[in-house]
Amino acid sequence: MRKLPPLNAVRAFEAAARHVSFSKAAKELFVTHGAISKQVALLESWLGVSLFKRNQSQLLLTEEGKTLMASVTPALDRISVTAMQIMDQTQPMVIRVNAPPTFTMRWLIPRISAFQRRREGLEVKLTTSTEGIDFEARQYDLAIRGALQPFANMRSVPFMTETIVPICHPDLLDAGALKSPKALEHHTLISYDTEPVSWQQWREGGDQNHWSESSHPSTLQFEQMYFALQAAIEGLGVVLVPLFLVADDIIAGRLCAPFGLTGARQRMYYANFPSNLMAMPSLENFCEWLLKEGKDTEQSIEQLSISMGWKANEA
Repeated sequence: MRKLPPLNAVRAFEAAARHVSFSKAAKELFVTHGAISKQVALLESWLGVSLFKRNQSQLLLTEEGKTLMASVTPALDRISVTAMQIMDQTQPMVIRVNAPPTFTMRWLIPRISAFQRRREGLEVKLTTSTEGIDFEARQYDLAIRGALQPFANMRSVPFMTETIVPICHPDLLDAGALKSPKALEHHTLISYDTEPVSWQQWREGGDQNHWSESSHPSTLQFEQMYFALQAAIEGLGVVLVPLFLVADDIIAGRLCAPFGLTGARQRMYYANFPSNLMAMPSLENFCEWLLKEGKDTEQSIEQLSISMGWKANEA
């Protein structure tokens, strides 16, 4: 007969040990600090040893606590993954995906039906955010973000290259008004709070003939990329946005890239999820689908670049 400690107490201890904080453990498990403290005390009484010690207001694991954590954390991870795999096989599976708003509207939503057709009975719930990734709040299983490098402390799968260039309405090209980046000093520069590259960063990068330090182009500021992009469509100025989000608009003549790939900046889009969910078939399939769609998008941008006469070595 197994002699098991109180499992609620084990769960509270594991969260506290992983965070080395009762407060953070309480936040993760949606209970009070006192409830965590009580459960840990119960487990310590059951085991007859101290699992934590406090040193100048700092919480530390004892040797016994470290030994217990080394067994408990992987055991709980295995239970969680196995339970999710069983649920995946016996009932409709839900994948909660969080991504930036404009990316979701312009790239993810038009493609998501193709994934759902491949996985009947699977439901994808989309939410949007540009904030830092926080799986502890348990609001989503997978978060898509653009970044220069993989994210730490999670599984971070790169699936698409993002090329950022200046974009504007074709009317702004009339009479050769935007022959070179230097001409931007006479135009309105559209910015947004979530921009991956600021105009200042773009101006300082590379060896293009940019406007001088003494010049002060007029600016138009928005909160989200979506509104900044709409302002560019309306001809209100020039904006720095990912090329793949506006490829259809360029083909349709609603927007243009006045300098092609000159001065382009690049980063990657990553699909991020907790390491303990790596074995979930639904997440594996979703990441495989993202990789395929990302590759297709990159090929489309390459074809667009060729058709527009943009040189690859301009980037």
